[in-house]
Amino acid sequence: MAVRGFSAPLLALALALLLLPLPRARCARHLEPFDSLYDSGLDAYYRGDFERTAHYMERALSAHARLRRTRLGCRLGCRHRHPLLPGPGPELWELGFFGAVLRRAACIRRCEEAELGPVSRHRVSQDVSSEFYRRTPYNYLQKAYFKLNQLDKAAEAAHTFFMANPEHMEIQQNLENYKTMTEAKNMRFTDRELQPHIEDYTAGVRYYDAEEYELVIEHMEEALKGYYQADTECRAMCEGTQRFTEHDYVAYNANLYEAVADHYIQVLVCEHECVRELATRPGRLSPIENYLPLHYDFLQFSYYKVGDYRNALECAKSYLLFHPDDEDVADNIRYYEVLLAEEMNPEEILPKKEAVEFMRRHELESKIIQEASVDLDFVYIEPDFWTRHGLRQDENRIPSGVQGQLTDIHGFTSGKTTQTVDREIREGGPLLFDNVEFVYNSEQLNGSQRVLLDNVISEEECKELQRTANSITMAGDGYRGRTSPHTLNERFEGATVLRALKYVYEGRVLLRSARLFYDVSEKVRRIVESYFLLNSTLYFSYTHLVCRTALPGQQDNRNDLSHPIHADNCLLDPEANECWKEPPAYTYRDYSALLYLNGDFEGGEFIFTEMDAKTVTATVKPKCGRMVSFSSGGENPHGVKAVTEGQRCAVALWFTLDPSNRELERLQADEAIAVLDRHNHRADGLNTNPRDEL
Repeated sequence: MAVRGFSAPLLALALALLLLPLPRARCARHLEPFDSLYDSGLDAYYRGDFERTAHYMERALSAHARLRRTRLGCRLGCRHRHPLLPGPGPELWELGFFGAVLRRAACIRRCEEAELGPVSRHRVSQDVSSEFYRRTPYNYLQKAYFKLNQLDKAAEAAHTFFMANPEHMEIQQNLENYKTMTEAKNMRFTDRELQPHIEDYTAGVRYYDAEEYELVIEHMEEALKGYYQADTECRAMCEGTQRFTEHDYVAYNANLYEAVADHYIQVLVCEHECVRELATRPGRLSPIENYLPLHYDFLQFSYYKVGDYRNALECAKSYLLFHPDDEDVADNIRYYEVLLAEEMNPEEILPKKEAVEFMRRHELESKIIQEASVDLDFVYIEPDFWTRHGLRQDENRIPSGVQGQLTDIHGFTSGKTTQTVDREIREGGPLLFDNVEFVYNSEQLNGSQRVLLDNVISEEECKELQRTANSITMAGDGYRGRTSPHTLNERFEGATVLRALKYVYEGRVLLRSARLFYDVSEKVRRIVESYFLLNSTLYFSYTHLVCRTALPGQQDNRNDLSHPIHADNCLLDPEANECWKEPPAYTYRDYSALLYLNGDFEGGEFIFTEMDAKTVTATVKPKCGRMVSFSSGGENPHGVKAVTEGQRCAVALWFTLDPSNRELERLQADEAIAVLDRHNHRADGLNTNPRDEL
C-alpha cells in the first residue's frame, strides 16, 4: 500500500534517511564559537588583564582550529560513506544521485552538530575571519605573554604573527629583542600555523642550491604528498556556504536546476582556485609562480644526479603534463630514455599517477567553468595557473624555471606584471598659484616623480579644515570600518567631500567649510597636473580628509609604523624588489598627493623608501600647508612613521589619467556644488534654502 503523495522510490529514500542511526554523543559540551572567545580576549587586553587575554586568545585559536578539523572530518567522512553514485538505470540515475546528496547532507549535519552544537553559532563575520587569516590573535597573544614574562611563548607567538605580516615593523623589532635576551636559548621561534608542504618545498630548493640532491628528493617528495593532501582538504572546505552577489535573495525564485547550478559553480570555482591558495605563502597576495610543476622539475634533475634515471624520466614526464611545449624538459626526456634503453622500455614509464589524475580533474573543471560562464552568464576569467617564464641557463640540464624561482631563495621573480611608467616622465611645470612655494624636486628627494611644496593653503584654511575634520570624520571611514587598520596604537578617522556636503544638508557643518574642502582638493589636482606636465586631464580617483590620533597608554616603546611601507597602485614585494601591478592593488591610480593641515603632534613623518621597504630615501615633516606629491607606482614606496602624541590631519588625494576610473562620489559632489552655485547666483532674488536643492 502506497502512502498518498509519495512514489515508492521516494518513500523508500525518505524511510532510509529517517532510519539512519543517530551518532553517539562525543562530548558533553559543544565547541564555543571562536569569535566570542576572541572578543573576550580583546576585552581583557584593553582592560590590561593579560592573563585572561592569553587564556581567551589561546582558546579562540584552539576553537578556530578545531572548527576547521571538525568540518573537514565530517565532510570527508560523509563523502566516503555516501558517494554520489547514479541509480541502477538511466531512468533512476537522477533519483540515485539526489538520494546520495540528501544522505550526505544529513550525515554532515548530524556529524557537525554532535561536535559543534547548532551550526549557526559558528557563522562569523568576514572581518573576524580576516583577522584570523592575518593571524592577528597571535599579535595580542605575544604582547600578553610578554607582560606575563612568559618569553618563550611570546617569542613563538611573535614569530607566528611575523610569518604572515613580514612588513610589520613593531613585530620585527620585538623578534630582534627576544633574540638578544639572555633567555633566548629557551625560546622557540617556530610557526604555530606552519604549512608543511610549503616548508618542505622551501627546504628542497635550499638543498638544491647546496647540491645535496638526496635531501632535495626527500623534501620534494614529502612536499608533493603534503600538497595533494592539502588539495583534498582545500576542496572539502569549499563545500561550505557561498555568497551570491548577483542575486537579491529576497526575490530569488530560481528553479531546481538554476539553484543547484548557482551554488555548485561557486563551489567548483573555489575548488579550482585551490591551486592558487596552496601556492601562496602566509601574508603574501600572490602565489609562488609555477609552484606545483616545479616540484617535478627539481625532482627530475635531482633523480638524474643520483643516478635514478627511471624516476628522473617519470618526473620529467609529469612536468610535461603542465607544460607540454617545454623543449628543455623534452630534451631531458629523450636523454633519460637513451640512458634507460638497455634496461627497459622507456615508453612504459608513465607520468606519476597523482599528477595525471590532478591534471585530468583540473582540465575538466576548467572546461565546465568556461561553459557555465557562457551558458549561465557566469563571469570568470581563468588565470594562467602554470605560468612559466624564462629559459634554462645552465650547462648541466638544470631544471627549467629555476632561474625564475622563488623570491625567497634567489632574490628575483619573473612573470608577473611589474610596475612600469608608460608615459613620458617630466616635471617642473608652473605651480599656478602665487603663494605656493617650491621646496624640493625629485632629485632633491632622492627619487623619481616627487615634489614637495609649501604654502599650498593658508594657516586659516588649515585650521578651518582641521575643525571640519573633527566634526565630520568617522572612525574607520575609508578602512572598511576598521578604526585601527594599520596599527593598534592609533585611531583613524576620515570623510569624503560628498559626506561633507551631506552634512551641510543636515546642518552639522557650515557650507563654507565643506566648500573649502572641495575647492582645496581641486586646487591640489590642478597643481599636480601642471607641475608634472601631464598632457591629459588628471581625474580624482579618491579624496579623503583623514586624521590619525595616538591612543593614550599605548605609545611606550613603539616600533611600528602609522602606515606600513607600500605603493599606491601595485603590490610591493620587498623580498623580490618588485611591485606587482595586479589586483587587489588600485592599478588605475597614477598620481598621489598629501596636503598636511597641522604639525602640532609627535612623530608622523612621511617617508619614501627603496623597494626593500627599509632604506629611507627622504623624510617629510608635516606642517600646515605643506604638500608632497608623487607618481603612484613602485618607483615611490612610502609610509608614515608612528604618531606617538596628538592628532595628525591631512587631505589625501589619489588621481587617475583614466576617466573610466573617476571617483563616483566626486562626480556626485560636483553635481551638488553646481546646485549650490546656481542657488548663489539667484540668492538675491529668491528666498531659497540650499538644502531644498541638495
